[in-house]
Amino acid sequence: MRAVADAVGVSAPSIYLHFADKDELMLAVCESQFALFDEYVQAAAGGIVDPVDRVVARGRAYVRFGVEHPAHYRVLFMAETTAPPTPDFLARSGFARLLDDVTECIAAGRFPPADPLLLATGLWTVVHGVTSLAIARPGFPYIGSDDLLDHLTEVHVHGLVRAASPSLETGPRSRASGRGRGRRP
Repeated sequence: MRAVADAVGVSAPSIYLHFADKDELMLAVCESQFALFDEYVQAAAGGIVDPVDRVVARGRAYVRFGVEHPAHYRVLFMAETTAPPTPDFLARSGFARLLDDVTECIAAGRFPPADPLLLATGLWTVVHGVTSLAIARPGFPYIGSDDLLDHLTEVHVHGLVRAASPSLETGPRSRASGRGRGRRP
């Protein structure tokens, strides 16, 4: 709180005239940052017709935003808080747009029939993990290049596409091996 007060040129106790505690202050800061984040990610996905391509574009933009704005990203997604997320967190964080794209992928048969919330959470986890690692451990092998994100996109997003289209499968888990659709033996 003291650092915030110093940054805006007021005394630390005066902050409490506007915010009950640090958690409330953090939520207020997040409001404006979520708008910036959503605009950034939405711009990357704007105009893309194919929902799978939108999912990939959103993931790339998510990581790029975090790497280009590490302080903002930390506040939005890495700051510790005891306050529960507000009811509109999904909409403000861009997750609702991803969920819509995943739902469209499922409806179009591009992703397998599944719980869209589960699939969207898995995709979100991938990009959050890459972004958090890039911010917390710069210089970690492959962080800073697109190689890791390309690999994870191939494994996760395109894995979902292949699971929806078994005729695209190849390798030891294909129908020819008797396992079909990627199911475990």
